[in-house]
Amino acid sequence: MSFSGPSVGCGFCLSSGGNTVRRAFEFGRIHVVQPKGKHHATVVWLHGLGDVGSSWSQLLETLPLPNIKWICPTAPTQPVTLFGGFPTTAWFNVRDFSEDAIDDIESLDASAVHVANLLSAEPPDIKLGVGGFSMGAATSLYTASCFAVGKYGNGNPFPVNLSAVVGLSGWLPCSKTLSNKIQRVNEAAGRAASLPILLCHGKGDGVVPHVYGVKSSHVLNSTGFRDVTFKSYNGLGHYTSPEEMADVRAWLTVRLGLEK
Repeated sequence: MSFSGPSVGCGFCLSSGGNTVRRAFEFGRIHVVQPKGKHHATVVWLHGLGDVGSSWSQLLETLPLPNIKWICPTAPTQPVTLFGGFPTTAWFNVRDFSEDAIDDIESLDASAVHVANLLSAEPPDIKLGVGGFSMGAATSLYTASCFAVGKYGNGNPFPVNLSAVVGLSGWLPCSKTLSNKIQRVNEAAGRAASLPILLCHGKGDGVVPHVYGVKSSHVLNSTGFRDVTFKSYNGLGHYTSPEEMADVRAWLTVRLGLEK
């Protein structure tokens, strides 16, 4: 069973030159797929650039994972530099797909806060996870890095405990600074090492090249994320497949200790 929730306005404070600037992020409608069996875990699933939460909630509802509650929010509509400034749903601004691209920390933080707020409302005995596709996968991996470091990019504490992270056809934002962030926080190495992460990527992806997924996996491993699984799919483009979703289902069943 799925239903839609209202849109959520998120006021996000940034510090600039000693002044506080409030930048508003208006998140869209939230779609929830309730568990068909006993509720063991809740996963926030993030869509890709230009998409909405409902497109993934419809797919996730068909997965034989009766013990998971899926929360599928919709990103704010904001100008995207990659599209010449055209506004569309985006978890953060993308300037270009390159290793030298500037990361939009403000929007990444706002989106990670939105994920954490959604998970914070869950019962204390429920395991929590985050996953996504493309830009949603990138946001999920950024959220995972915030969990490991224990704080967002702006320094505010990250409030929830993650048990699983899934990224399909995505990449790792802020990859060049992650190692330094992990090393500066005493507890970060332990949190990173214990967090299970599944990365899946099609070798035929013409939007986010397969090599981005490979490099993201390598960076995560080299910075202390010891439980990273990377799966490649021959001929798969920038979309998902039954084989890939079957792997996601099997991995979540094991990592979240779900009923088979």
